[in-house]
Amino acid sequence: MTSEEKPKQKIGFTIIKDDPTDGHKGFGIGSLSLENVTPLFIDIEEKNAFIDIGAMHAKSAVEKGIKFTTDRADSEGGKPYWLVWVTIDFTEDGPYYAGVTACDMVVNREKRRGYKILADHVNKMDKSMKRKILVDHMDNDSKQVLADFLQTHNKEMWKRSVEQLKTDLQVN
Repeated sequence: MTSEEKPKQKIGFTIIKDDPTDGHKGFGIGSLSLENVTPLFIDIEEKNAFIDIGAMHAKSAVEKGIKFTTDRADSEGGKPYWLVWVTIDFTEDGPYYAGVTACDMVVNREKRRGYKILADHVNKMDKSMKRKILVDHMDNDSKQVLADFLQTHNKEMWKRSVEQLKTDLQVN
């Protein structure tokens, strides 16, 4: 097959690190930068939080080897988690937690099955990137774990964050 016979490749959804239009005004317009988004897991039973960048592509340690369905019964008896999308933005004073959204999931390692609604995870990531705070539906213990993690991770970013985040996480 010659180069003339090869079909043109279509540009799909592109994830890039820096400004897609830096230096030119053509290729890359409409691409999405996920540079300031971080996936944070909360283990509800263990009451701890940890970052796993693999969640950006559903390849975190929590998700590996698990077949996910939208039926909670498939993962009955599994371990519950919150996947929290944290977006950082910058002001003149410095960085702050701009968007924080949480979505639930369950993982049953024995059955190698899990529950999550992918569309919800994608939509919550999008809302986080749009600087929304959606954590009021979380259980109180998980809210406290999240608040403690965000404060401990960077106290200055916490101080600069919007009041809604602090209020919705019930932290003074």
